[in-house]
Formats: sequence, structure tokens, C-alpha cells
Amino acid sequence: MSRSSSIAVDPLSNVLDILGARVARRTRIEAAGAWSLSFPGLDRLKFVALLRGDAWISVPGHQPRRMQAGDVCLIGRTDYVVCSDPTLAPADGRALYDGPERDVARINGDETVGIGGSVTFAGANADFLLDMLPDFFVVPRDASGSSAIGMTLSLMSNETEREAIGGEIVRSRLADILLVEAIRACASEVRATGMGWLGALLDPRIGRALAALHENVAHPWTVAELAGIAGMSRAAFSAAFSRRTGQPPLSYLRSWRLTVARTALMRDNLRVADVAEMVGYHSQSAFSQAFRRAFGTSPKDDTAGPATIP
Repeated sequence: MSRSSSIAVDPLSNVLDILGARVARRTRIEAAGAWSLSFPGLDRLKFVALLRGDAWISVPGHQPRRMQAGDVCLIGRTDYVVCSDPTLAPADGRALYDGPERDVARINGDETVGIGGSVTFAGANADFLLDMLPDFFVVPRDASGSSAIGMTLSLMSNETEREAIGGEIVRSRLADILLVEAIRACASEVRATGMGWLGALLDPRIGRALAALHENVAHPWTVAELAGIAGMSRAAFSAAFSRRTGQPPLSYLRSWRLTVARTALMRDNLRVADVAEMVGYHSQSAFSQAFRRAFGTSPKDDTAGPATIP
């Protein structure tokens, strides 16, 4: 007889699944000569990857970054400009993609070819992840863990050129994989500093506590219990957790509980009392008050639909 075993919860997969994150729109740009396009800051997560040539990415507060074929960047809530030369005045890039089935922009040729993906989230749940990720991060083609990105980009490029049956669903799945691989590579790059949520996930001690918390969100966790899982003193754990994630352990727990609850209310049509208990609230009144403080509405009134992010 074989012994059954369970796979430990992976917090990143857990968050992406609960938030319903998926690449809902894929775009492509083919350009040559002098060109510059600007895009506004939105509550969205986006990746931009170069398949051929080079381009510059500029965001407020950062020096322009030159990207080459095989590089990928993640963009959060920020304006950005993609261009052949950062000194050029940008045109409004939205006009090139405004309308149904306008997902490819062509400017003077195809010396540079890039692809982009915009991520949608279930309802208004984008905040939890976007608050945890950097607004802008470039993953160069020679970064640690970027080999999987290179293979995925190659498959995406080949799939576009093949134009085979079933190509749309293959390209969609590859875009989802590229998003996760880009986040993984970003995590590997920030691991040295340990700062941010991604750095916390990869920290052997803080990561264990986060995995336990995500595995059983309804458990009545205490800081002391989480510190024990991490193998740290209560004070040291609380300070390290707060420094790396930007909030104390129990504030993080409360935020995630309410995010899980919000998704369940929209997705599963459950009773408020059942959802409250599912995420660890034994008092429906306490749950409703916490929900209203977090989202500005009561659980019964929160009926936001899926958020489509251009």
C-alpha cells in the first residue's frame, strides 16, 4: 500500500488562484525607426517582453531601462512609455489598440517585436497583489531563473508563426505561464535583499509561516504560533515579517481573510455567515464590520463583477 501525502500550499499560487488572476488580453507591437508610445497608470498588472530587437521602457521615478530580445518587465500601477529613444515625445499608445480585435500595432516595420499581457482579477481584488508587488521590475534574459522565460517566449513566437488550429488557447496558456515565470524571476532577483512580499516568500523562515497561514486561513493564528513555525522569537518574527511584507502578521492575515471572503461571496453565492466562518470569523457581526472597514461596503452589498484591465 502506498502512503498518501499532501502538497504544501504555495502562497503565490494560492493568491493568484483566489484572486482569479489571468492574462485576459495579449497585445503585440512591431516597430522600426523612431517611435514612442505612452500608456496611463491603472489598477493592473502587465508584462512586456521583447521577442526581437530592443526598446526602452520608462516609468516615473526610474531611469529609462533598455530592453533586449528575451527581456521581460512587470508593470503595476504606473504610467509607462515604451519607445525606440527615451528622448522622443510619446504619442498616446492606447489609440493603436482601441477597439475589438485591435491587438497588433505596426509602426514602420518589424525591427523590434514585443508582446504584452494585461492581467484581470476576479472582482475588485487586484489591490492585495498589486500592493505586494513592485510597480516596475525588469527581468533581463541572463537573470537567474530566466531560462524558462526564454523557452516560453520561443514557444509563443513559434505558435504565432504556425497559425495552427487551437493556437488561441495555446497562446493564452503560454501567456499565463510567462506571467508566473516573470514573477518567479522577479522573486529570485529580490531574494538577496529579502525585501517585499516576494522576498518574504523565499525566506526559509518567513516563508514557512506564510505557507502555514495560507494553508489554513481560518485557523486562529497568533503571532507566537507563527513565530514558532518560523523558528524565531515572537519579537524577531514580528519585526522581520513587518519589514518584509509592509504590515504586521495579523494585519496581513486579516487582509487575506477578507480578500478570500470577498472572492467567495462573488464566486460561490454563499451565505455571509458561512463565508465568515470559512475565513475564521465566528461572529457574523465582527466579520461584517471588518469587511466594511476594508472595502467600504457590507458583505451583502459587495457585488462587483470581474475587473477587466486594459
